[in-house]
Amino acid sequence: MKKLVSLLIIVVAITASSNTFAQSKYKLGHLDFATLYSMMPGLDSVRTVYEAYNKSLQDQFAAMQAELENKFNEYQTNMSGMSDIIRQTKEAEINDLKQRLDDFNAQATQDLQSKEADLTAPIIDKARLAVEEVAKEEGYTYVFNSTEGLLLYAEPSDDMMDKVKAKLGITMPTPKNPEN
Repeated sequence: MKKLVSLLIIVVAITASSNTFAQSKYKLGHLDFATLYSMMPGLDSVRTVYEAYNKSLQDQFAAMQAELENKFNEYQTNMSGMSDIIRQTKEAEINDLKQRLDDFNAQATQDLQSKEADLTAPIIDKARLAVEEVAKEEGYTYVFNSTEGLLLYAEPSDDMMDKVKAKLGITMPTPKNPEN
């Protein structure tokens, strides 16, 4: 009986000490990555390039749309005096132009998404690298993006925003989040 009680005490002691050790080896941190991204140097030039590219696509779309409207108006105005073959040719031309306009719009949307990804990837990578460096320097085991809402409950953790901003040389104040 004494051996059983001694064994039970040893098991409880080992379990308690391993739980304490397991809890102490994790350090959690969090930051609002979207806010950090919005404060990154170079973001203004990315926006400028993106907006210029977007405007060029919009201008091309508007020109194609104007051409379609002109052809359609011309068709409606002259339709009564057209022979069947000319009417059919004009209708085919209008339908072809409409299809090209739709195709251009779909491709432009994809191109804009691709351009945005190409332009923002280096900035996102730089921010992620800074987060990783601060996490390693400060001994964090896990760092969460506090805006994603992936955790339902967690013990309080350290907000790393100021340390990551310092690593990146960002001096502007962090905007206040109304949800916090």
